[in-house]
Amino acid sequence: MTRFLLVVPPLVGHTNPLAAVAGELLSRGHEVAWAGYGEQIRALAGPRAEVFECAMPDSGLSRPPGLTGPAAFQHLWEKFFVPLGDLMAPGVDAAIDAFRPDAVFTDQHAVAGALVAERRGIVHVTSATTSAELVDPLAELPKVGAWLADLLGGLRARVGDPSASGDPRFSPHGVIAFTGRELVGDKPLPSEHVHLVGPAVAPRAGSSDFPWERLDPARRLVLVSLGTANADAGGRFLTEAVTALDALGDRVQGVVVDPGRNLGAVPPGVIVRPHVPQLDLLARADAVVCHAGHNTVCETLWHGLPLVLAPIRDDQPIVAGQVVDAGAGVRVRFRRVDAARLGAAIETVLDDAGGHRAVAQSIGRSLRAAGGRSAAADHLERIAAAHAPVPASG
Repeated sequence: MTRFLLVVPPLVGHTNPLAAVAGELLSRGHEVAWAGYGEQIRALAGPRAEVFECAMPDSGLSRPPGLTGPAAFQHLWEKFFVPLGDLMAPGVDAAIDAFRPDAVFTDQHAVAGALVAERRGIVHVTSATTSAELVDPLAELPKVGAWLADLLGGLRARVGDPSASGDPRFSPHGVIAFTGRELVGDKPLPSEHVHLVGPAVAPRAGSSDFPWERLDPARRLVLVSLGTANADAGGRFLTEAVTALDALGDRVQGVVVDPGRNLGAVPPGVIVRPHVPQLDLLARADAVVCHAGHNTVCETLWHGLPLVLAPIRDDQPIVAGQVVDAGAGVRVRFRRVDAARLGAAIETVLDDAGGHRAVAQSIGRSLRAAGGRSAAADHLERIAAAHAPVPASG
């Protein structure tokens, strides 16, 4: 039996994969505890999850409207992820004192998990919930790369081991990446210790009041989702999506996720909900329109479905490019697409003249073969065992 401490930022897409892995570890007889935002962790991992609370920002992840590219990347790290590391570090320390883990499994962007474990001499493994940083997006932006290294170095000096070196986003002991080679492409990975396990698909905690009886089996189902972190930016796009889906209503039924409640009255043939049981819907869907969030993309491809991608910011343009390059979807402009163009893109992936569905199904088979939560648990067990203390003899 091994004790694993999981460290996550207050972001749903970064917590869901680890919740699946936690369930797998518990089923194997290990002990699991969390460090992070308790309310969100228990909502995603189950009310019985053992959580050590960490201090959190006063407000959630937000960025100035229209901020994109390197400026958006820098804003994200300077204004959110590094301050989050400072805030979370005391809570991670307290969790280690109380739980005494054998290993720490920490999200790539909850940097306090890596730095505190490093300082405390505990083996840590990185959870990479996006493929974007595996392909070194800053390779052509050396000044931004140097800026980030300095920023992380300052955080290490405050909460980690100042004498240590290396990028805390990539543990030297192992990186478990919830993606596949078909998305990463043939670019080299950061190290031989990166393990591509595909998405961690597992039943999720909580119940849903989704109106399943409203689904029309005679029409093809298209799910539209911009994720939980883009509620403030999605009003115009979702309005255009509803119009596009209504125009295709003779053969397509749309389910639109609107967590910000931006939409007013909608045509009766389109279902709009603030939240949906995404995995259950993907099992019935024919295509997905999304923001190219990595979890949604991988879960969609795991189900063998083609995508229409409208990336907004952060890693999303990189992920969208990976999907398009693989041939599993088409890309539209988030801020400029209208209902006619969006409808045409939906028809393109549904009619499959370009072979998007066949490619998506092929990638789905590969992602499922990668092992998901079971493979992640295998790697964690192996790494923890390799670094376990040797019992004293005699």
